[in-house]
Amino acid sequence: MFRKLISTNDDFALTIARLALGVVMLPHGLQKLLGLFGGPGYSATIQGFASGGVPYIVALLVILGESFGAAGLIVGFISRFAAFGITLTMIGAVFAHKSNGLFMNWTGQQAGEGFEFHLLAIGLGLVVLLRGAGKWSIDRWLSRR
Repeated sequence: MFRKLISTNDDFALTIARLALGVVMLPHGLQKLLGLFGGPGYSATIQGFASGGVPYIVALLVILGESFGAAGLIVGFISRFAAFGITLTMIGAVFAHKSNGLFMNWTGQQAGEGFEFHLLAIGLGLVVLLRGAGKWSIDRWLSRR
């Protein structure tokens, strides 16, 4: 089962998808986990999710997925599992942001951010989830052993 989880090929396009998703998601995770990049940090993130009716375990999984899952994608370790977690998180985010419409809040005129970013992240996550980490990944190295 582990071999299936890490199986991949030398497709460089998979590497690009994996890295793009990981590099973009890691700062979001670090905002929630450590308060970096102007983020609220762990406690405030948990409280913020709770005030929106999100259970503690779901908030914790979002924080872990966006931080450790993104780091896993960057190095290509258990990439399918990491992509699965981020994809689920982004599906949840689409539902959380759907009332704001599709577009990001570029002009500050909307009540909040739209869900276009989340759709792109879901697309990249599905590529990695279905096809693997690609070239230059720990998964690729492990699958060859």
